[in-house]
Amino acid sequence: MEMLSIEKELQSNSYPGRGIIIGKSADGSKAVTAYFIMGRSENSRNRVFVEEGEGIRTQAFDPSKMVDPSLIIYAPVRVLGDTTIVTNGDQTDTVYDQMLAGKTFEESLRIREFEPDAPNYTPRISGIIERKDGYQYALSILKSADGNPDSCHRYTYAYEKPVAGEGHFIHTYMHDGNPLPSFEGEPKKIEIPDSLDEFAATLWENLNPDNKVSLFVRYIDIATRETQTKIINKNK
Repeated sequence: MEMLSIEKELQSNSYPGRGIIIGKSADGSKAVTAYFIMGRSENSRNRVFVEEGEGIRTQAFDPSKMVDPSLIIYAPVRVLGDTTIVTNGDQTDTVYDQMLAGKTFEESLRIREFEPDAPNYTPRISGIIERKDGYQYALSILKSADGNPDSCHRYTYAYEKPVAGEGHFIHTYMHDGNPLPSFEGEPKKIEIPDSLDEFAATLWENLNPDNKVSLFVRYIDIATRETQTKIINKNK
């Protein structure tokens, strides 16, 4: 698979929607994940990321302007032992609860589908980092059948023994539109640097300035589990 430029991917797409990146730092010592949200409506743009325990949640920047919290207020990141869960919706809680009960990542998502936001039927994208037997990760997308809500297509991509300096990027929409077209194909291979600050700056600076809302980036030391986290919110 071709290594793509994350800068060009973001610059060329005014509305990828929500995106997850998981990979491994160039020096091979860190598990890396990033999650961003974007918005076209005032309600979607009225959000920030805040830390909650070892994870994060979305929160209304101005509670008085929040119209409908469903689908936009949730915990994108939760940590279960040596497992980090990253998703674009409340399926974070589903994966957490089901894995706590002994289910696998893929099994956990079997009870969920794409979002009920006709006519977009936004895909549910999810990722998991597991620090067992070294380091491995997986990405999932649950999407409608080309906009047909009667059928749910489920894809899981597992990456064992990740390659240093490489990551994979999946996002909800191919591009802006009405209705919004769902992501297609495999997660995109991109380069992962050693520096959290460098990676966060690259992502934030290349997201569309009108539509970007918040960004979360975390580097996890594979050996020690020590974490570095950066949150950037457009609303301050």
